[in-house]
Amino acid sequence: MSLATRMEFGKELIEIAKTRDFMLLSADTKACGIENFGKLYPGREYNVGIAEQNLIGIAAGIASCGHKVFATTYAVFASMRACEQVRTFVCYPNLNVALICSHGGLQVGPDGATHMATEDISIMRSFPNMTIIHPSDAVSARAAARAAVDFEGPLYIRLMRDPVEDIYDEATYSFEIGKAKVLRDNGNDVTIIATGVMVGKALEAAEKLQTLGIKAKVVDVPTIKPLDENTVVEAARVTGAVVTAEDHTIYGGLGSAVAEVLGEKCPVRMRRIGIKDAFGESGAPELLYKKHGMSVDDIVAAAQNLTGEKSNTL
Repeated sequence: MSLATRMEFGKELIEIAKTRDFMLLSADTKACGIENFGKLYPGREYNVGIAEQNLIGIAAGIASCGHKVFATTYAVFASMRACEQVRTFVCYPNLNVALICSHGGLQVGPDGATHMATEDISIMRSFPNMTIIHPSDAVSARAAARAAVDFEGPLYIRLMRDPVEDIYDEATYSFEIGKAKVLRDNGNDVTIIATGVMVGKALEAAEKLQTLGIKAKVVDVPTIKPLDENTVVEAARVTGAVVTAEDHTIYGGLGSAVAEVLGEKCPVRMRRIGIKDAFGESGAPELLYKKHGMSVDDIVAAAQNLTGEKSNTL
């Protein structure tokens, strides 16, 4: 198994810095494996201390002078403690600042609610000019790092605390901001649209559904904003039923984004798998997923429910 997406992203960024010029700021966190950046590249890294609002303000100031800036901290602090600074200092002037944010969702596990971002995508998605990416494995995290260096404008990169099994093959994978990936294209009964850690669970659910005679299409959404509307709508038209799965509140995240698009362009039956109006808590991630109705079996049950509804109306 590869390292966590946060560590793989950091490693790749260190490698890219050999040939690309950008600045790195941190808020005294050991979150993404880039703590030695300043030793490797003197004068290009600054630790501002446990002061996330200052982190964003300084990043915005450097970016306003024409530099590409990466700023790293935990997702919960970037999205809430420094919310105003991200909105007003980065998004409003449309500056070239990329936020590398670790510890998103229930996968944070034992760290508990204070360090577990479950609302961050909702917050960041509401800001004009903000783009949001959420890799699903180590391969896509490394590719996202390469894309992030070339990207112009405010960028929110959501990364995971713990390792996950690789989904993609390094030799064949390509990452493009704003594009979704159809991982299983042979399903015409239901579409499962997922992001981050839930992509692996969606693929497991599709395998289980296959044994039950239900063919599921699976779509990975590594860019939540802007959403790949064409891929989402096309998949919904084929299957007539959609399940979304995200390690995040169902209010304002991937499920909301998909529902908004389908409500206007292709209304279909839909279920959202995610955190339902609750805070995170300490515990083993898989136990938390089960408690909050986000396990593989919960995805299977939602898909079965939807396909049953379809059959009853035919």
